[in-house]
Amino acid sequence: MKIFSLYKDKSSMVDWIRRISFFLALYLMIAALVGVYWSSTPTTFDVVEKAANYTAAKDCTIVTGSKMTASLVAVMETLLQKPGGFLHNDLFPPGVWLDNVPNWEYGVLIQSRDHARALREAFSRSQSQSTEDRDLAFAEPRFNFQSKSWLLPASESEYAEGISYALRYLCRLSKTDPDGSQFYARADNLRYWLANVETRLGSLSQRLSASVGQRRLNTDLAGDSQAKQSTAGPAEVSVRTPWNQIDDIFYESRGAAWALIHFLRAAELDFEDVLEKKNATVSLKQIIRELEATQAPIWSPMIFNGTGFGMMANHSLVMASYISRANAGIIDLRELLSQG
Repeated sequence: MKIFSLYKDKSSMVDWIRRISFFLALYLMIAALVGVYWSSTPTTFDVVEKAANYTAAKDCTIVTGSKMTASLVAVMETLLQKPGGFLHNDLFPPGVWLDNVPNWEYGVLIQSRDHARALREAFSRSQSQSTEDRDLAFAEPRFNFQSKSWLLPASESEYAEGISYALRYLCRLSKTDPDGSQFYARADNLRYWLANVETRLGSLSQRLSASVGQRRLNTDLAGDSQAKQSTAGPAEVSVRTPWNQIDDIFYESRGAAWALIHFLRAAELDFEDVLEKKNATVSLKQIIRELEATQAPIWSPMIFNGTGFGMMANHSLVMASYISRANAGIIDLRELLSQG
């Protein structure tokens, strides 16, 4: 009788282990399929359509600056509302397994933060001594909240608050009473923002190019015989991206380019008169075209890191080519805008 009882207990335990193993395997399979779905990045959207939707919902009208502001709101909303939501701070499967989309999100977030800062410090102010807009003063810090906070507060809640403040500023743009806000579409304001874009793209280009590894001459003090730095540096440095970070940098660059496409399309509309006066509209269009090329479908199951002239492809170098050409176009555009 005792032997039968032990056998029964052992059989019951085996059944429980089998059930747990089955449900665990089922959960992992479903999580893997959901992860594949979440790994698809959003396509581009129509900036004008977004601006029209936001202004209609808030019972206000489209004016100068509406497209630039709406592009920021729409990009951040897409970040929070795409399949899977915001994944950069996920702690559980399948989000915790994914790294491509979280890095894409980070690239989008960095460009959005720069855009929000430009709105607060330049676009909404008539001169350096003018006061900053109250809604943008609340929006920008929330977009700069850390991206990996999971709880108390979660990153998503802070970004959602930033969006609400940006929408308030957007609606106040069309008001003519003292409560209204302003957007100044001037060449110097556009140059201010493009200067930040230029440095961001330059950094991404260098990080992408380092995928194959190379020895670079130290040019930190080039061009100024009296220039100094805190500590002495080597005359030649070896630069190479670790193998496990190659796809991270690639997707961060892809995300940054995706966000910039919308911001530049909005700038083309809000700064239309400024660009036409400088005969710079076609230059901006070409920059957008270079960035659009970075969003082409990726047919490879993984990001390859072949040598520069080897038999295997190097996706990072292809991305670096588009980013570098867009960066060169921005440098030329800023030069055009500085001319009288």
